[in-house]
Amino acid sequence: MAYFPAFIKLDGRSVLVVGGGNIAGEKLEKLLDFTNEITVVSPQLAETSKRLIEDAGLTYLQRPYESGDLEDFDIVIVAVDNLQLQKEIYEACQSRHTLCNSVDSVEYCDFIFPSYTKKGALTVAFSTSGISPSVAKYLRRSIEKIIPDSIAEFLEEMKDLRSTLPKGKERMKLLDEKARNFIEKLFEKDRDVQ
Repeated sequence: MAYFPAFIKLDGRSVLVVGGGNIAGEKLEKLLDFTNEITVVSPQLAETSKRLIEDAGLTYLQRPYESGDLEDFDIVIVAVDNLQLQKEIYEACQSRHTLCNSVDSVEYCDFIFPSYTKKGALTVAFSTSGISPSVAKYLRRSIEKIIPDSIAEFLEEMKDLRSTLPKGKERMKLLDEKARNFIEKLFEKDRDVQ
């Protein structure tokens, strides 16, 4: 079954990352685009993970995972090769109704990390429901080339308009027209180049 695409607001939600290797570092990089409320538990760290933890001021517990570590966490990322530990943590998360992602073990995941591109408030995500992360990655790389950096500024302008104009059909029509014009001009430029 495919995964339901949802964007989750991480404000006020705490994330636990179990593991400190290179894969944990990759997950930390993605998480740090959206939150700093992250704790990492691992006996040792790869250089990337260590740098990210230090730069972002994350909490680091230098020890192996312990069964009580899930307390007070809303989301758990299991970035270890030990399949038995992945299963144990996943089952513990299920009993607590805590979302869990076990890296490279779809059977122990409530959600997966999509390949995504982020420019300001715009986030575009690609997923193959875990079937082929490489397809999602290369599709993302192709699509992100056509998204201009100016989209971030444009979205800030739209945010300001949305917050200052009174709700109703007039506002909806104006915002819709501005969005359509922005996107049409974007693709007009591409057609002119070809």
